[in-house]
Amino acid sequence: MSEQITAGAVYRVAEVRSAERALMATLPPGTLMARAAAGLARRCALALRDRFGGVYGRHVLLVVGAGDNGGDTLYAGALLARRGVAARALLLDPQRAHAGGLTALRASGGRVVTDVPSAVDMALDGIVGIGGHGPLRPPAAAAMEALARVRASDGDRPTIIAVDLPSGVEADTGAVEDVTKAVAADITVTFGCLKPAHVVGAATRLAGFVELVDIGLGPFLPGRPLLRVPTAADIAAWWPVPDTDSDKYTRGVVGIATGSAATTGAAILGVSGASAGPAGMVRYAGEAAPYVRDWHPAVLVSDRVADAGRVQAWVCGSGLGTDDHARSELKGVLAAKVSLVLDADALTMIGDVSTSEFADLLRAHHAPLVVTPHDREFARIAGGVPGADRVESALRLAAKMRATVLLKGDRTVVASPDGTTWVNPTGAPALATGGTGDVLAGLLGSLLAAGLPADRAAISAAYVHGLAGRAAARRGPVTATDVAAALPGAIADLLGGD
Repeated sequence: MSEQITAGAVYRVAEVRSAERALMATLPPGTLMARAAAGLARRCALALRDRFGGVYGRHVLLVVGAGDNGGDTLYAGALLARRGVAARALLLDPQRAHAGGLTALRASGGRVVTDVPSAVDMALDGIVGIGGHGPLRPPAAAAMEALARVRASDGDRPTIIAVDLPSGVEADTGAVEDVTKAVAADITVTFGCLKPAHVVGAATRLAGFVELVDIGLGPFLPGRPLLRVPTAADIAAWWPVPDTDSDKYTRGVVGIATGSAATTGAAILGVSGASAGPAGMVRYAGEAAPYVRDWHPAVLVSDRVADAGRVQAWVCGSGLGTDDHARSELKGVLAAKVSLVLDADALTMIGDVSTSEFADLLRAHHAPLVVTPHDREFARIAGGVPGADRVESALRLAAKMRATVLLKGDRTVVASPDGTTWVNPTGAPALATGGTGDVLAGLLGSLLAAGLPADRAAISAAYVHGLAGRAAARRGPVTATDVAAALPGAIADLLGGD
């Protein structure tokens, strides 16, 4: 399934329910469902036109559960039936089907069926909504299996549209207990606002293209969402750009303390990421100095952090090792009173922050701190792997460390100690290869050195890193070197450069 998510604010189910109640109190009965159904029907009609050239005579199956999600689906089916669509409803629990929606469907010429028809152009997943939990129940699973058989035998038809979110996923976390018993949608049409399942966790791989329908919920939602999804315009607006008065020092100096004599690539890749960023100068400190000098002649190199000179931010960790020399270098960057990115081996050396030998230095470091763990590294410093709720896991670690946490994954989460949380929409499978994290850490350090606040630096680095990964993947198999090489073009495109 292709994946694309709409940028914006993300809220949990309880907040959505509260906002819906407040909004409905201001509207005539049934208005909110009518708005949702109208938006859903419009999106279905557009998908039918795009694929088949029109809506008249197309066969649409409504797979309908109990409750309001089924009601939205039935009312949308009624609107499509009025436009000449052959709308059929498969009721998974006929006694609990939404009465008003079912009446509207029948009045518009739609029919109820007891089995999945052999000819279906589009199917709507109206099984459960944001209140659903756990995998599909047997009747729903059987219906979706029947649709899968139709799809396999009929040229990838029908198109599957999930109503609000794919059934079988957890709305508040994006967790999926059993992917074989969850709906895999081509398009998800959601109402009012995004929910976590649209942007994080395994559910994102089932949602397909996510489209948000405005039903007037905005004024009734909390001012602070659980998550934010940045737009390209957000990243471009934050990105530090030199002006006529800038010089290499005022643009910021970033230090890279990574790599070793045995892992020179980590140093080169980190410096590559930093060089592509907005900082005006890069200093490298470490055993890979001769190799860095050969690859990046403009970079100032030294053998130790203590000899590197002044910087506005340090990046420490990847390829550094965990021996006494590496520990000494980590202590050196922790003692510096500048912004800091800890990655890879630095996180391994720190270990569980509750018992770490570096705990006092971490507590005394009052400048911005960003840690960039993948799941195994997260377990080392947090005392356990991220749970099903990756957002909450990242927030807990951010509060514990007083650090911004960039939790890597298919949908990278950035969580700050103050509770501000972002999710990156540009992640690409091509980035799951060795060394790409080194590039990301270097780019992030450059953004910090240029003066960007930690959370914006972290999400901006992840966003552009994802764009570079996608660009590299369009040219063939991807290495970390390819991602680093694609960064300047991705940044130029983002900023509107030629």
